[in-house]
Amino acid sequence: MSTPPLRHGDYTGLAEDYARYRPGYSETVLTALLALFERPAADLVAADVGAGTGVWTRMLAGRRLHSVTAVEPNDDMRRMGVATSAAMPIQWRVGTGEATGLESESVDLLSMASSFHWVDFEAGLAEFHRVLRPGGRFVALWNPRLIEVSPLLLEIEDHLHGLCPSLKRVSSGRSGLTETLSNRLWEASGFDDLIYLEARRVTRQTPPEYLGAWRSVNDVRIQLGPDRFGSFMAFVEERLRGMEWIKTVHLTRAWSVRRI
Repeated sequence: MSTPPLRHGDYTGLAEDYARYRPGYSETVLTALLALFERPAADLVAADVGAGTGVWTRMLAGRRLHSVTAVEPNDDMRRMGVATSAAMPIQWRVGTGEATGLESESVDLLSMASSFHWVDFEAGLAEFHRVLRPGGRFVALWNPRLIEVSPLLLEIEDHLHGLCPSLKRVSSGRSGLTETLSNRLWEASGFDDLIYLEARRVTRQTPPEYLGAWRSVNDVRIQLGPDRFGSFMAFVEERLRGMEWIKTVHLTRAWSVRRI
């Protein structure tokens, strides 16, 4: 039986690479977000929607919040999240950004990490407004790379666009939804107090880790198709041959608004 093709936003079959090779977000940004609340972190109820394998969810749980719930629609991603967070106090459940299944006015902090671009904007915000308590905060964040500071990463990116000149990144965190997100959140009814945070940090990835991160990317796979994606991965593997590690500057970019 042949494997069904991937669809945009469908991470079936990518969960293991996602869990193993996606880098974490900035702890400094998380500290700043928690400081927006006028009470201790231990009193906060959090929900991470579109949690994937729980990269950001585990960071939330590591701050010893009152409770953390992960909401994830994809079975593979959710199973991997449950497995990799088994020792942490995280409750996992099925749901989407438009229909979380969470009770009304039950959450202080609702986040979407590298996933808000897959959600219908208006329907998602309406759902978050329902779920958040008055004064609670919605946070959308991404973790893109600052490739402009690395000739190697620019070369790899140029090769990618040479294979697919029409390539348009859906989830890069520096394009698409994020280009207009500040204005759209500011104009959204039911929310105020827009905050934007950005942190830069250097990460070092071995070639297997760097390749694994590419294998976990949905939108590039979809647009290139299996043959061109395979060609791209072969190029990257050959280009990294003999290297011990790749230096990458990651940006954690976070937008937050308060529920009125």
